[in-house]
Amino acid sequence: MNNDIKKSRAWKKLEDHYNKIKNKHLRDLFREDPKRIQKFTLNNGDLYFDFSKHRITEETFDLLIELAIERKLTDRREAMFEGKKINQTENRAVLHTALRTPSGNKIMVDNEEVVEPVHAVLDKMSWFASRVRSGQWKGFTGKKIRNVVNIGIGGSDLGPVMAYEALKFYSQRDLNFRFVSNIDGNDFAEAVRDFEADETLFIVSSKTFTTLETMTNAHTARKWLLDQLKNEKAVADHFVAVSTNEAEVKKFGINPQNMFEFWDWVGGRYSMDSAIGLSTMIAIGPENFNELLKGFHEMDEHFRSAPLKQNIPVIMGLLNVWYGNFFGTQTQAVLPYNRYLHRFPAYLQQLTMESNGKHVQLNGAKVDYQTGAIYWGEAGTNGQHSFYQLIHQGTILIPCDFIGFKKALNPLPLHQDYLMANIFAQGEALAFGKTAAEVAGEGVSDALVPHKTFEGNRPSSTLILDNLTPESLGKLIALYEHSVFVQGVIWGINSFDQMGVELGKVLAKKIIGELQNKSIPLNHDESTNALIEHYRK
Repeated sequence: MNNDIKKSRAWKKLEDHYNKIKNKHLRDLFREDPKRIQKFTLNNGDLYFDFSKHRITEETFDLLIELAIERKLTDRREAMFEGKKINQTENRAVLHTALRTPSGNKIMVDNEEVVEPVHAVLDKMSWFASRVRSGQWKGFTGKKIRNVVNIGIGGSDLGPVMAYEALKFYSQRDLNFRFVSNIDGNDFAEAVRDFEADETLFIVSSKTFTTLETMTNAHTARKWLLDQLKNEKAVADHFVAVSTNEAEVKKFGINPQNMFEFWDWVGGRYSMDSAIGLSTMIAIGPENFNELLKGFHEMDEHFRSAPLKQNIPVIMGLLNVWYGNFFGTQTQAVLPYNRYLHRFPAYLQQLTMESNGKHVQLNGAKVDYQTGAIYWGEAGTNGQHSFYQLIHQGTILIPCDFIGFKKALNPLPLHQDYLMANIFAQGEALAFGKTAAEVAGEGVSDALVPHKTFEGNRPSSTLILDNLTPESLGKLIALYEHSVFVQGVIWGINSFDQMGVELGKVLAKKIIGELQNKSIPLNHDESTNALIEHYRK
């Protein structure tokens, strides 16, 4: 594959096409094509995807598909599903899809079958989760576990937090769940402030069991427990590990039988459906967790088998390329109209920006085009009273994803209709706006007409599902996972390493010693030296 994407035929065609339609308004696009909605909507099970409010024509769509073909998207996709080592910088397979592959299927990595080991871990998780949920798992003093604290960071935290909040409706309400990730001591202190040690279970999630933030919090949790229970043996009854480092787990005081394994071919931000999801399984139960995996797998199968023009993750990824590389947009808003999904945009920030925030291609050559967008958002309708002003009338073009559900988990009179009315209204207002003539026709004074005019022509996708269930959440997450992959393939980058997070961590370890020992001479830049000296004083 030619790594110089800007010299490809499809890219050049898209550049020429963009110059022809860049000023075309969505009002005109809808007026000129009465069948536009049929052409640019798709159904996948209970997922309805409307991308008609994008600044595209049939020609745009065809050219984007041509770009995907030219960039060999289908070959790269199949290589991922087959367990090929497409994470070239780390020489690893990328097989989060294996985590939700039904038993009986076979996927080989380094001559080893991986699906059955995945299900062995899932079975172990189910056994453990059921014992905690039923009260069979007792703490050191014989009391039932009432509190579960997940200690992790990055993918070991963002996925479990998001999933717990998203599926809280299905959670066992006599159990309390807290999540500790920040090395800021306030995070741990507030998480356990109202807990009793003999009723609390800690899940420590760290592949190496050496991650600075996670292990600092884990050792603080260990001390908190022992300060109350006064016996080292209590650790084994109140701590379990999600890790691959049995020696360190055992050294900590955790019984290796209570260690839940995962694999190098699972990236942290793609791991919430692995053993990293143990807290999620305890909260919602093994049966609901299996429904979550079912939703993931359904979207995997759609992504793998659907023709490119009917493939929702492919289309979403290509639309991101279209706006970022041709319109020059730099952000993507994700706006779920469901309170339970209020942590979903934060989860997507790691998934998207850690994956595609890259400045070199797979071959090491520096890119000369924009790669990953900044993802952000807020649950509706709160965001409407916060930042929607900028989306509607600001000078920055911000593509939006609206996510809604037909049914309410907690049906209250009027609420759901009001909620969905807002999601539909926002998409309409962004696309079509309100002209100066329309504003003036309402009797508005001439002085106020410019202020009340909405330019419109602001693109958005709308995704509607029947209800927020474990299965639909799995679909949504996998949808964005595969959209991220599509973008990475188009840009020729590695979406599965994260070397950009390393330098700051290395420097922090050095500075920790300098903060704790004031006699160590400083050899940073003048600004950093001054900051350290100021803190030392």
